[in-house]
Amino acid sequence: MLDIPALEIARGERVFIHGPSGSGKSTLLSLFGGVLLPEQGEIAVLGRSLGGLSASRRDALRADHLGFIFQQFNLIPYLDVQGNVTLPCRFSRLRQARARARGGIEAEAQRLLQQLGLGDAALAHRRPDELSVGQQQRVAAARALIGAPEILIADEPTSALDADRKEAFLELLLAECTALDTTLVFVSHDTALAGVFDRAIALAEINRAPAGDSTDPLAEAV
Repeated sequence: MLDIPALEIARGERVFIHGPSGSGKSTLLSLFGGVLLPEQGEIAVLGRSLGGLSASRRDALRADHLGFIFQQFNLIPYLDVQGNVTLPCRFSRLRQARARARGGIEAEAQRLLQQLGLGDAALAHRRPDELSVGQQQRVAAARALIGAPEILIADEPTSALDADRKEAFLELLLAECTALDTTLVFVSHDTALAGVFDRAIALAEINRAPAGDSTDPLAEAV
């Protein structure tokens, strides 16, 4: 259950939200993205109240303005690396236009892959199952960043990586978010990562709901 009186994240801020498994981190990200709506209270993204939008309008806002890196990456198995990275541009004309303004959709995909350490041209035509976990992770990050979304939401994206790979990935991700002026909301249980972010938030400290409450997680204001 989540009961958060207030939480504000500024444009361009890099925020780390941490808490143990089952504490509501993924639910909070689903609320940020408009996938779920609270039963009470209000969530505003980029100045727009999500509760006042239809499901299709929330879908459009998510496609145009938010990038997601999922814990399991969720790469499309029948698309190659290039196809996975450019996929958001097929669903958002705005992100398509932004990518074209930066030199073209395919070129921007290659630039992001290069910046994230996947510059080998041969990789662009591989399927996800031909990549290492670390490579899949960076493809997922490039996909989330293409078209310069204003907000990037990352849900435990480093959970399968060792310490050295986590550090390298975070450096690349933060550098690209800075270059694009993208707000980063990064959720993890690994508090060792918190030091490289602008702000760290313990979910238990902002959530007033009793620990272990099994009632509807959206029953209170967020």
